[in-house]
Amino acid sequence: MTIEEAQKTVDTWIQTTGVRYFNELTNMAMLTEEVGEVARIIARQYGEQSFKESDRDKVLADELADVLFVVICLANQTGIDLTDALQRNLTKKTLRDADRHQQNEKLQ
Repeated sequence: MTIEEAQKTVDTWIQTTGVRYFNELTNMAMLTEEVGEVARIIARQYGEQSFKESDRDKVLADELADVLFVVICLANQTGIDLTDALQRNLTKKTLRDADRHQQNEKLQ
């Protein structure tokens, strides 16, 4: 699925199943919540925290998909083409960081 297809698929889902988009502030709060769930899994799976019983069924892929879903919702409702935005962002990073990471001793 392309990013464009994902944006259309999410929009169709919202219009048919979700009734309407939550407002931008609600979606921002939901995004924060979903990112927190990703952080919780990372801290337990790759970090030093131990799992709680309630965390054992959490799946990183599912939580990352939740983050992506809300990001797509925010993009759709604010008129952002994520394909174009990502392409422009990668161009910016490439120009800005052309030598930066190559010369970073920490990455060698």
